[in-house]
Amino acid sequence: MRFYRPIAPFAAMTFDLDDTLYDNHPVIDKTEKEVLCFIRRYDAKFSHFESEDLYLYRQAVLELAPDIYHDVTSWRRQSVELMFNHYGFNHEETVRGTDEMMSCFAYWRNQITVPESTHHTLSVLAEKIPLVAITNGNAEPAACGLAPYFKFVLKAGQDGRAKPYPDMYHLAADRLNLPTHQILHVGDNLSTDVEGALRSGMQACWINIEHKDLMQEPEGRLVPHVEISDLASLIALI
Repeated sequence: MRFYRPIAPFAAMTFDLDDTLYDNHPVIDKTEKEVLCFIRRYDAKFSHFESEDLYLYRQAVLELAPDIYHDVTSWRRQSVELMFNHYGFNHEETVRGTDEMMSCFAYWRNQITVPESTHHTLSVLAEKIPLVAITNGNAEPAACGLAPYFKFVLKAGQDGRAKPYPDMYHLAADRLNLPTHQILHVGDNLSTDVEGALRSGMQACWINIEHKDLMQEPEGRLVPHVEISDLASLIALI
């Protein structure tokens, strides 16, 4: 544990999900492979598809609606709809196909392996102070056993703009009925989590599992209050 700023007393914690509470890379890699296989099998028109083909539809949607990146689930859905439309499917076929592909995505996206140490740490913390999840992603805490630890979950898109914008940080403080400076946000990303939390008035904890050098990180424009390399270290702060 390494301190960069004095930590004031805090009455709640907010948490990023992906790559903070679990390793998100394996599940994302598996999900993209399974979704691509599903698409290839869905119709002969898609049998030649590669990941690059899906990326082109995502980019086309982003160009038409640049703010769509705040809601990654809606972005994915609109990309699939565009794909069906481009290949001549009618409205009913497009809706049905999109629903089926989004169901496939949701299933694999939530096959998350949460370390037992994470469950233990959150369990201990949740007995002491309220915990909240704040995510830019589309993982479902209820589907991977994390929901019981959180008072509520905020998701970019439906609950405001994506981090580092202050929307969800301020909403969390409002719903907790706490001033932002009495909340410690924990996350792995120096831009969306550390800088976003600090600029929103919260205290910030950077979880640095990969043992990076903060002073060498290009996104490290603002230093956190504290840096940890193991989630369990948070127990010592309460």
